[in-house]
Amino acid sequence: MKHASKLIRQHILSLLSDGQFHSGEAIAAEVGLSRTAVAGHINQLTKWGLDVFKVKGKGYRLERPFELLTADRIKKQLTKNNTAVIQVESVLASTNTELKKRISVAPHNLADGDVLLAEIQTAGKGRHGRPWLAPVGGSLTFSLYWSFPDGYQSMAGLSLLVGLAVCNGLKKCGVPDTQLKWPNDVYLQNKKLAGILIEVEGQIGATAHCVIGIGLNVCMPDAQFDVGQPHTDLTTYLGYTPDRNSVAAAIIDALWELLPIFSQQGFQPFINQWELLDLYADKTVVLRMGDKRFSGIDRGVDASGALLVETQDGLTRFHGGEVTLRGN
Repeated sequence: MKHASKLIRQHILSLLSDGQFHSGEAIAAEVGLSRTAVAGHINQLTKWGLDVFKVKGKGYRLERPFELLTADRIKKQLTKNNTAVIQVESVLASTNTELKKRISVAPHNLADGDVLLAEIQTAGKGRHGRPWLAPVGGSLTFSLYWSFPDGYQSMAGLSLLVGLAVCNGLKKCGVPDTQLKWPNDVYLQNKKLAGILIEVEGQIGATAHCVIGIGLNVCMPDAQFDVGQPHTDLTTYLGYTPDRNSVAAAIIDALWELLPIFSQQGFQPFINQWELLDLYADKTVVLRMGDKRFSGIDRGVDASGALLVETQDGLTRFHGGEVTLRGN
């Protein structure tokens, strides 16, 4: 039953994605259900963030049309040779959670570079467990699997490397001036554009199974969507809404290009590239660690991905996960 509901919602989503009116009767005939059942499914999709409105006598319509994500369209635009699997799901609680589940059940079934994308995430989360909410069709949310046979210690600086890959991918999409906020945010014109959430499964001393989660704002109008901090999206910057399949392909390509080098050499080769994109380079920053606050000048990062801050006590290293950073 659960699988059937999933397929029905996927079908309804694909019908509505053209932005035209569709009568309840027409949708019901298409999916083989009563109009009441269709209304129930649409109501659930609305709760998950699908922007549907209903007009008597005309039916249901989306606020704006959007291109559905499809694995085929993404694959056609990839330039890197990789046998990894690209999978798109219409509804998931969270792409990170789903990949972690697969790791716990059968990690041998996953290959480095496998990607899972979702149109709708019902329980996505960001840093410190904060909810990551995104309008349906207005964001790109996906997770990529990568393994590190040498364990946790070989992952130092990974979130910074991923941020760099996202910026490289976006450059190919006509967005050349993104910046990076240590340790895991992508900024555009001083507003947050994307967030990165890295989660790891595995025992100390064994292979680290890594899930790289990325959430990117594609079309998230300020007036309609509050994420609790200044944010921007690709549509605002470009003046049109890009095809999310193309954006996904560009970022996946960039990740596939950089991750093998990182796996072999660590973050050291990427320090200079990251520092060129550092949002707060040579500026005063404030770091919060629990109840303590530190202030100093951002002096870049080291090979472990630690932030180097010039404080009154000298050059101090801060590690991701420990601190919250903001501009002064």
